[in-house]
Amino acid sequence: MSQGFRLERDGHVATLTLDRVKQHNAFDIPTAEGLHEAWLEIKADDGIRAVIVTGAGERAFCTGMDVGAIAAGESQHTAEQPRRDAPWSKLTAIQNRVWKPVVTAVNGMCVGGGFHFVVDSDLVIAAEHATFFDTHVKVGAVGALEPVTLARRIGLEATLRLALLGGSERMSAQEALRLGLVGEVLPAAELLPRARALAEMLASHSPAALQRTKKAVWESLDMGLEPGLDHAWKLVQAHNDHPDLQEGGKAFVEKRAPQWKPHTEE
Repeated sequence: MSQGFRLERDGHVATLTLDRVKQHNAFDIPTAEGLHEAWLEIKADDGIRAVIVTGAGERAFCTGMDVGAIAAGESQHTAEQPRRDAPWSKLTAIQNRVWKPVVTAVNGMCVGGGFHFVVDSDLVIAAEHATFFDTHVKVGAVGALEPVTLARRIGLEATLRLALLGGSERMSAQEALRLGLVGEVLPAAELLPRARALAEMLASHSPAALQRTKKAVWESLDMGLEPGLDHAWKLVQAHNDHPDLQEGGKAFVEKRAPQWKPHTEE
């Protein structure tokens, strides 16, 4: 694909690489629209069991919406549309209701809209030189969507510090680790090998069990505890009819690798 990113597959793992290096991997409308199509492709491909998201180059992971595009008025392209119909609201697996597990490898600056990829990820790892900041208010834009989701992962004060300081201060990878925004901090050379190792671990498990587990956790965030548990139980019951449940037990007893069946998302 040539719309500002690459989608590559190796075995059961797909890697989605944001690739607009000169723009620090910022996305414009064509990139956002292409990402939506890429996630639908990932969703439909039974052979893909896990996904890695990262950025090209060594300096930036993603710096959000291309400021040049905003200055040119491109951000007004869908200003009248509901949020979920806007191109920049379909950037991530969660936004597209893709329940295959995602590992995000932050290889440099994560700015503004780049946080969508981080907060919507299941596992997040970062290079030691990665930094996190939000420049929305600095360039006269409202920083709203990203902070709302960030507050669920790192707390209110840390979120407001990012959103209101406008990049005057930057969060280090170590601080992001302390706050729980990322799960590991690694030397840059070890980042992608570790992401690949994690993705391979994920891909070795039942696709149906993985996706229903992820779905239960993420969808519970929009519910209270009891409704969340009721919803989770329905997913457990739905999985009782899937052949992977019996196959997993058999493989364990027989001391062999399980032969998983594909999963069709609900």
